[in-house]
Parts: sequence; structure tokens; C-alpha cells
Amino acid sequence: MKFSAQEEYGLRCLVAIGRKESVTIPEVSRSEGLTEAHVAKLLMILRQGGFVTSTRGQTGGYALARPAEQIAINEVLAHLGGRLYD
Repeated sequence: MKFSAQEEYGLRCLVAIGRKESVTIPEVSRSEGLTEAHVAKLLMILRQGGFVTSTRGQTGGYALARPAEQIAINEVLAHLGGRLYD
């Protein structure tokens, strides 16, 4: 199975967020080796899809919108631009 770059990086960002309670764009950028602008774009897509939530301010960051067990990979891939299966 072949994933597009957006799908792969989006999944990697989602996993990075799932590892911690709350992370910032620079933290995800450093851990995944992506630019902050690219991470911001991916997190915006994931937030619009209801997979992550964002909090503004000094103690803000991104967190999973629901428990990891309730997030299906095929839903994430569909929202990032492709489908794992129909």
C-alpha cells in the first residue's frame, strides 16, 4: 500500500500528538523533521476533521479530540485525501 506524503505526514503528526497530552507545532516539527508551516497545515486539516483540538495561549497546544482507540485510520486517511478501503 502506498500513501501520499500528506497522508503519511498527517498520520505521523497524529501519532506524535497521541504520545503526549498536549504538544505545540514546534515540538511536532522537531520530532517529525517537518517544517512548522507544513505541520501547521496538517494540524489544521486534522482539526477540521475533528481528530485533534487546539488550545491557544501560553499553555496551549494540540491534543487528541477523542481517545486514540476511537480514531479509525481509514477516517483519518479519508480526511487527509485518500481512502484506505471502501
